[in-house]
Amino acid sequence: MDFALPVDLVAYLDELDRFIAREIKPLEQADDNIRFFDHRREWARTDFDKGGLPRHEWEALLRKAKNIADAAGHLRFAIPKRYGGKDGSNLWMAVIREHFASKGLGLHNDLQNEHSIVGNLPIVTMLDRYGTDEQKAMVEGSITGKYRITFGLTEPEHGSDATHMETKAIPATRDNVKGWVINGEKMWTTGMHVATHCALFARTSGNDGDARGITCFLVPAKSEGVKVEEYMWTFNMPTDHPRVSFTDVFVPEDALFGEVGRGLSLAQCFVHENRIRQAASSLGAAVYCIDESVKYARERKPFGKALAENQAIQWPLVELATQAEMLRLLIRKTAWEMDQLTQAQVEHTLSDKVSMCNYWANRLCCEAADRAMQVHGGMGYSRHKPFEHIYRHHRRYRITEGSEEIQKRKVAGFLFGYMGAGKH
Repeated sequence: MDFALPVDLVAYLDELDRFIAREIKPLEQADDNIRFFDHRREWARTDFDKGGLPRHEWEALLRKAKNIADAAGHLRFAIPKRYGGKDGSNLWMAVIREHFASKGLGLHNDLQNEHSIVGNLPIVTMLDRYGTDEQKAMVEGSITGKYRITFGLTEPEHGSDATHMETKAIPATRDNVKGWVINGEKMWTTGMHVATHCALFARTSGNDGDARGITCFLVPAKSEGVKVEEYMWTFNMPTDHPRVSFTDVFVPEDALFGEVGRGLSLAQCFVHENRIRQAASSLGAAVYCIDESVKYARERKPFGKALAENQAIQWPLVELATQAEMLRLLIRKTAWEMDQLTQAQVEHTLSDKVSMCNYWANRLCCEAADRAMQVHGGMGYSRHKPFEHIYRHHRRYRITEGSEEIQKRKVAGFLFGYMGAGKH
């Protein structure tokens, strides 16, 4: 078995590095834009006068970087060629996202908000696979920023348990227009402050706990009855994660996104591709923390002796480096297998592996960032180093992004045979 990366993938990584040095780094350094990445980053990014929302200047800079990457042919790499992409595979995306994150903080890639010059665009995949012709026409705008579609799945009372959904949609007719009336609440509806639409999941039939009977709707964000109740302040600021209420919101039939009662298929479409790439990014951030710790331990010589000579420094980094190597193989193997299967096959045969990659990568990144803070001493815990930022972000992932416990539950379901193919 050949574990070497394809020659053309290695060449593309080199091309991306040259593009970053030529186009992205100069923009990062211009007009004091580095304030968004150095010790001032949290304050520079956050508009505390507007409830902790991202500053307009910060989001405008991210959009500018995306536009430059799009013009250079990189932003759409992972999406189909018919939308201007390159049909990039999960394997290639996993390698690219690890490579970017291992470079540290920068305008090329920001883990806090999933920004990257090689876009992770799961909404495009959802529109392409499940959208009507009219909805597919939104793909271009969702890439360029004309449309911003948020993801309305999680609820205040049920968290990661999406099948116990209190948001309901019932058939209705208004002004001779057939459609649905939706009532409920959603949490962590990321990006609602600039959203044009919300991909809103609601129960249309069945009972609490049923996977069937949940339907997705594309709800215009400015619809009557849609209200942002509050923005949730988090480990890493700024916040664009609100609690949103939907009160007697009417949408016509053409707002239906996918099949009635089969909405969780859209959610799984979003989750699997997003989480394998997120795992790769978490691995890359862990590698960055490990590499920086090794470098510092070699250079720092308290009491005339390099830190690197102490086994108390060496052994924890040895363990972290070993785990990183093993995790890299699992992520790349899983990503490669995902490329060979349909979405339904991935859901029934690989969900456990995606979950393994996701929860272990987030845990490893937290441990590597924590170790980096310890190795670097007082400066390690200051915001003049990026380790606290990396730690807080990935600790948040362990809590919110499917949560570590939920990921373990999925693995257990495959292991003990009550989920997936029961292959064990």
